[in-house]
Amino acid sequence: MGLANSLQKVADKAIAKLGGEVIIRYVTAGSYNATTGVVGETTSDTEVRAVVVGRQFQPGVKDSEVNDLIQAGNKRLAVASNALPSAPGTKDRVVINSVVHQIISVETIEQDNKAITYELALRA
Repeated sequence: MGLANSLQKVADKAIAKLGGEVIIRYVTAGSYNATTGVVGETTSDTEVRAVVVGRQFQPGVKDSEVNDLIQAGNKRLAVASNALPSAPGTKDRVVINSVVHQIISVETIEQDNKAITYELALRA
């Protein structure tokens, strides 16, 4: 477990130094309103430092291969696991410079079954 703890600290320090402020908006579904036909939601914001690491495209994917899962303009965001109370999910959102992004997928980078960083694929 020593290596995992060390990697967490390194990731936290590097992202804190190089990253910018973003908001991870955790979304919890509320009750269904039969009158309006809408499910309410409750949000909880956590401000953290994170690094936009580029477009979502996987290695080898060309612009001509963009589809519903991978779209031009998608971003990847790296967040240290220590900075968050829990792992974000696809129901949650990210706010960068007042622009709300949907989380398309979450990839957990881990060591010894311990989360080091989360890489979020985002779409505005």
